[in-house]
Amino acid sequence: MTTVTFPMISDEVVLTVPGLKQDPGMCLRCRSAALLCGKPVCPILVKYDAYTRMRASLTGRVIPGSTPPGVFVGRFGWPKVRIGPLVAPEGGDTLLYDSPELWVGRPVPEIVGFRTSLVRGTKRTHVDNADTPSRELEDLQLISLSTASSDVEATFTRTPRFHIALSDTVAPYGPTAPLESLRVGNVKVDQRMEKESSDIHVKAGTAVRELYQRDLPVSRIERAFSTGTLGRKGHRRLVPTRWSITAVDDILSKGNLERVRHLPEFSEFWAYTLTALDNRWLILLLPGSFRYESIEVWFPKTLWNPVGASMLMIGDWEGHDGRTTYAEMGGCYYAARLAISEHLLRLQRQAGVVILREVHPGEILPLGVWNVREHVRAALKERPERLDSIEAVHQKIRATHAIPLASWLRKCHWLGEWKTQRRLEEFSSGGS
Repeated sequence: MTTVTFPMISDEVVLTVPGLKQDPGMCLRCRSAALLCGKPVCPILVKYDAYTRMRASLTGRVIPGSTPPGVFVGRFGWPKVRIGPLVAPEGGDTLLYDSPELWVGRPVPEIVGFRTSLVRGTKRTHVDNADTPSRELEDLQLISLSTASSDVEATFTRTPRFHIALSDTVAPYGPTAPLESLRVGNVKVDQRMEKESSDIHVKAGTAVRELYQRDLPVSRIERAFSTGTLGRKGHRRLVPTRWSITAVDDILSKGNLERVRHLPEFSEFWAYTLTALDNRWLILLLPGSFRYESIEVWFPKTLWNPVGASMLMIGDWEGHDGRTTYAEMGGCYYAARLAISEHLLRLQRQAGVVILREVHPGEILPLGVWNVREHVRAALKERPERLDSIEAVHQKIRATHAIPLASWLRKCHWLGEWKTQRRLEEFSSGGS
C-alpha cells in the first residue's frame, strides 16, 4: 500500500492507494492522465473530488441538515460500541444517499458521492442499552424506523474531519466526529416497522422475516435490526452495522430456502450474465435439488489483489441441507444467496445454483456487499439463456469469462461433480 497526503488549508486528506507497493512513483508519473494502474477512473481523484464537495460544509461543530434516514453502529470496542446518525449537510430528501437498492447502474464516483456526503456522528454506548435506551439512543432508534428523510441538527465535540471509510461489507461513509447532541425534527415512522418494534414478544429473527414479507427493503430491515429495535423485551441488543448486514441476509435466505427445498426440481440448464462496475457475472441454474456455490476471482491490480501477478480465487458452497460453518468469503456469500433464494421462489423450483464472478481492475473501490446482492438480483431479472447440456454450460463459461474453464472446474465443487456423477435421469431414459 502507498499513502498519498494532500495538504489543505485547515486539514489534510490521507488517501491509501492499492497497488503501488512495487512502484511508488506511479501516481506522480501518471497524474491520472495515463491511468498506469490499469483502472478506468483514478481512485485518488474520486476520493479527492468527494473531499472538495464536502469541504465547504465542514466549517464548524454544528451541522444542520437531513438524515436519509441513516444510522451507523461500529464494531470496535464491542460490547461498548460507537453509534450515531448519518447526516447530510443539506435539507430536503436525501433518501437516495442510504438506499443501495437504488444504486444499480450508477457509476462508482456517484455512489461514493452519495456516501461521502454523509457526516457520521459517534457516541459510545453499551450494546445492552438498546432495551432501555437513553433519549439520544431512542432518537436514533426512531430514525432507523423512519420511511423518509428527517431534518436534524447535529452538534459535534469538534469539527468533523474528512475521512472516507471503505469496506467490502458496509457502504462507504464520509467525515466523522464525536457527537455532542442531536436534535431531530418530525420523523415519519413506517407503520410496518412500528408494529414490529412495538411487539416485545416476538424474536428478532421472526420480526426480520415478517418485515421482509411486508416488502420492506433489505437495507431498512438491516438498519432496524442494527439499532436493537426488534426482538423480545430483555433480549434487544445493538448490532454493529457490518454484522447486521450479513445476519439479515442469512436469516432471510434461510427462511426462503426452507420453502425452496419443498418445490419441484429444476430440469434444465439456464445461464444469466451481467457486466457492471467491471465485474463479470455468470449465474448458472442446474437440474436437480437445491445446492449452491459462489466463486470470485480477483485479477491483479484489483482491491484485494493489488500487487499480485496472478489471479486469486475464493469460493464456498453448500448442499441441499445448507451449511453449518461461516463462509470463508464472508458477507458476499450470504448476500448472493438471498438474491438466489428469491429467484427460485419466483420460479417455484429448486435447483443447483453456481455463481462465477470475475472482478477486473475497473472496480476501483470497495462499496459493500449490497454490490453483490443487488447485482445478482439485477442479473436474474434478465432473460436467461437456455442451454442443452453441461458441455454447453462449459462453452458459456469460456465465452463470458477470461479465466480458463479448467480453473473454474478445479475450484467449483458442483460443476466438477457433473464430470463424474451419473444422474438418475440418465438411467430412467435408458442410459447404461
